[in-house]
Amino acid sequence: MTPLIVTLTPNPSNDRTVTLAGPLERGAVQRLLSVTMQAGGKGVNISRAAVSAGLATDAVFPARPDDPFVTELIAAGIACSPAPPAGDVRINLAITEPDGTTTKLNSPGATVEARHLDDLAATLLSRSAEASWVVLAGSLPPGAPDGWYAELVRALRATPAKVAVDTSEGPLSALVAALADERAGAAPDLMKPNGDELASFVGGDEATYEADPATAATAARTLTDRGVGAVLVTLGGAGAVLVTAEGAWHATPPPTTVVSTVGAGDSSLFGYLLGDVRGGSPEERLSLAVAYGSAAAGLPGTTIPEPGQTRPGQVLVKSVTSVES
Repeated sequence: MTPLIVTLTPNPSNDRTVTLAGPLERGAVQRLLSVTMQAGGKGVNISRAAVSAGLATDAVFPARPDDPFVTELIAAGIACSPAPPAGDVRINLAITEPDGTTTKLNSPGATVEARHLDDLAATLLSRSAEASWVVLAGSLPPGAPDGWYAELVRALRATPAKVAVDTSEGPLSALVAALADERAGAAPDLMKPNGDELASFVGGDEATYEADPATAATAARTLTDRGVGAVLVTLGGAGAVLVTAEGAWHATPPPTTVVSTVGAGDSSLFGYLLGDVRGGSPEERLSLAVAYGSAAAGLPGTTIPEPGQTRPGQVLVKSVTSVES
């Protein structure tokens, strides 16, 4: 099938999640309730969600074709396009406490050279020729320049696909800086920062955004004013805000018992894409985003929710009228 959603995970990971019987205690010996291991990374998680929802997808990432990471994904029905890697797939560790608090310990990954990035970009572009969406997701591996995502957004303008970016720290800052030159074509069709990431380049703080979603919408408007098609700001238990050129909306999630927040942001991004592929309105796209994100938070480890586990009908979406254009 022609992939509707192509995902790029330039720094994939084998995600190991340990669930504690009690709160994390530094320096103590603690018993584990469970240990799970899953091939992951932000783009891979989105491809998992796509397969579960019956959408064609293709996951692009660096790995050897015979790597168990690839074998696991193929067994799960996920079409893969691995590119030559610089080294082994890294291992990330998530520690989940009974109240849902999650501590993540992420290894850096193999150091790449220009040739590795060129191979990965060529693979991505070849698989994106007929895609509806291309998602650039997660951290960049050591050796990759922070501006690489911005370069890929420009290159993908030669395809018909819309482009979504979900990243943080240096790559996010470089992408925002690239928006200053409108002629460069680095503005994605969708950006998905969380409250802390939004504050890192706009100012303010995550707690304020969660307490006052209208403030988050106002901050996100600075991105749409610079050419970004839509900004989906995830706000944890406070839901999410969506800002486009046409308006701004805030959605609150259904009551959720948080088990693990790992993968919730990826699930939210997929929910938005699912709504868009279905031709949904901004309110419908936001509702699905929050439904998927809250469903993921109620599942253990990096479990990605299936459509039947989401509750979009219980998501409350309201227009945010205080945003200044």
